[in-house]
Amino acid sequence: MKQKKLIALLLALVMVLSLAACGGGSSSGSGDAAPAGDTASTDTAPADDAAPADTASAGGSLTINIWDANQQAGIQEICDDWTAESGVPVKVEVIDWDNYWTLLESGASGGTLPDVFWMHSDYAQIYMENDILLDLTQYIANDGVDMNMYYPDIAAIYTRSDGNIYALPKDHDTIALLYNKALFDQAGVAYPTDDWTYEDMYEAAKAITEATPDGTYGYALNTSNDQDGWYNYIYSYGGNVVNKEKTDTAIDGPEAKAAMEMVRKMLTCAVPQSVVAESGTDSLFQSGKVAMITQGSWMINNFYTAENSADYAWAMIPYADVNGDGQCQPEERSTQYNGLGWAAAANTSNPDAAWSLIKYLCSEEAQKKQAALGVTMAGIPGISEDFANAFPGMDVSAFIKVETEGTLEARPGTRNSGVWQTPMKSTEGFQPAFADPSNPELMSTACDNVAAMIRNAIAEGN
Repeated sequence: MKQKKLIALLLALVMVLSLAACGGGSSSGSGDAAPAGDTASTDTAPADDAAPADTASAGGSLTINIWDANQQAGIQEICDDWTAESGVPVKVEVIDWDNYWTLLESGASGGTLPDVFWMHSDYAQIYMENDILLDLTQYIANDGVDMNMYYPDIAAIYTRSDGNIYALPKDHDTIALLYNKALFDQAGVAYPTDDWTYEDMYEAAKAITEATPDGTYGYALNTSNDQDGWYNYIYSYGGNVVNKEKTDTAIDGPEAKAAMEMVRKMLTCAVPQSVVAESGTDSLFQSGKVAMITQGSWMINNFYTAENSADYAWAMIPYADVNGDGQCQPEERSTQYNGLGWAAAANTSNPDAAWSLIKYLCSEEAQKKQAALGVTMAGIPGISEDFANAFPGMDVSAFIKVETEGTLEARPGTRNSGVWQTPMKSTEGFQPAFADPSNPELMSTACDNVAAMIRNAIAEGN
């Protein structure tokens, strides 16, 4: 019976994955949609009630599954360094975002799991509560791994409520403003700078939309995305989606409503959401139809290797001039950040080797190398400087600078965030306001409705 419950939970989880695609990276997916979060219940189903599942390891080798092809070569190179010392071969396989979670669901319910794989903040809780992941707690203690060396918000994602740890932080990401210099030139508008406010971005977007041909816009925002989009506004204006204690929300407060009013204004001169839903912001940008988008560090390579990359440049994400003094305070420039975790299957036939590999991948040596290779920024603070130099000819320093000239805010969530994250973007939440930005009242009402969703979810233990 408990095995059936576990399978049902994971099937419910997979049902929402078609809404998902990003978050610690394509590094989190396709890059044009952020993970919606699971809507499954997370009642515990002990693993020893489930049928045993063989992992993909064979003959002393390890198999790794990830979902981002951009990272495959770099991760394989780092794994080869570990293999040179351990003698254990490692094969890094890429599974696209949707099929990735389907594969894990199948493996958890009696099929084949990879030995080592990525875990995401939206889905970690259900996997930890159902003992699908290898418990790393004793390994960490035995080897003296200092968990304090990682970004604490990311380490917390992969720590269960009982204090046991099921993944080590792989990376972290930040958000920046991407712009097309050719469209700015065409409209006669000055390029973005690191001193831009959200009002500056709005004025530039409006001018470009008005000065360029029909079908070309100054800005695009995929409102299905939150981490690389409108969440950043809310925190820059001093609001929150969920407080740090995970006991309440201020999304209906004056600060968050001011932020969402700014989002509404931006949408009045942006690509309509119906078009974004069909094409995606990244495709619209690369086709020369959009002058600006905000995007995460996990997506840099997609633009670096694009045909028109010489026209593309990055600036720090704008700030909200809440104080009205024209001087950016760090708390007025907020960037959402998230981080993946390296996890192992609870029933891997090579648990010691899997742990050894995870420990190496999350070591300072390996994470410095992944930054230098342009794979992603590290899960350890202060060692990602080389990431800024990993893309010759493209200045991506905005992703690094924001950590000292802004404030990192962990992507907000609760125990079972999908309970409110998915309906939050539906007709019961922000969707009417996003679809019709001409009506300010719709946005204010949506903030109130979403606040009720979040509070109800918290009250019900989600």
